Amino acid sequence: MGSERMEMRKRQMSVAQETPSAAQAQHGIGNRASNACCFCWCCCCSCSCLTVRNQDEERERRTSHELRAESIPNCEESPTPTLEEVNAWAQSFDKLMITPAGRNAFREFLRTEFSEENMLFWMACEELKQESNKSVIEEKARLIYEDYISILSPKEVSLDSRVREVINRNMLEPSQHTFDDAQLQIYTLMHRDSYPRFMNSAIYKDLLQSLSEKSIKA
Repeated sequence: MGSERMEMRKRQMSVAQETPSAAQAQHGIGNRASNACCFCWCCCCSCSCLTVRNQDEERERRTSHELRAESIPNCEESPTPTLEEVNAWAQSFDKLMITPAGRNAFREFLRTEFSEENMLFWMACEELKQESNKSVIEEKARLIYEDYISILSPKEVSLDSRVREVINRNMLEPSQHTFDDAQLQIYTLMHRDSYPRFMNSAIYKDLLQSLSEKSIKA
């Protein structure tokens, strides 16, 4: 009888010792579940943030691509130049550059000399001057800088250090006139360097001869 009572007491003590351990185990499981929920929430939050950030970056890339695509066409729309117009191109560089047909012919020549970027930069600056929307001005100024001013660009134009410093200051607050000094320098370069060769090129002479022949036949 005494031995049975002792056996019963041992079992009770054993159960009592196991109960706190079980409770602790359940508590630990509860904490892990809580931590798991917290971890999942953090992951979801991070994923959401990344998704929003990626969407914003994609939108910016799309806007930049669209502006680049719309900026400079491969060839400006213009009627066929008259003989008088083509003769006037020989009088001054300004008369050549003032007409779309003149710019197209000169641009075709620059392409043969691998210096078309000079004309493209000049035209991009002219286009920038026509903008009035602040956000569009800032975006176009950034694209012009990346395409024609950056030393990493394959289309970088040749500018002296003074003009580059002016551009870098202007880019802190871009405007329609951010690249005015650079545009003038490139215009002068084309005038002094490329324009005389264009006047003696086959492109100009063939066009002049073709229009002269048409004029005679008419």
